[in-house]
Amino acid sequence: MPPMRRKGDLPEKICAQCGRPFAWRKKWERVWDEVRYCSDRCRAAAKAARGRGAAGR
Repeated sequence: MPPMRRKGDLPEKICAQCGRPFAWRKKWERVWDEVRYCSDRCRAAAKAARGRGAAGR
């Protein structure tokens, strides 16, 4: 078993919706390059914002 990594040693990204940093999670291991949002709430808010923007045109 590989040694445990400290939270500070994990890669981080900035959330595309809220702008806060978030760290790598085991469940994102295979799709880390595709992850853009820190939570389901931010993902849903971004989707809603895209929908409102397109409807106003």
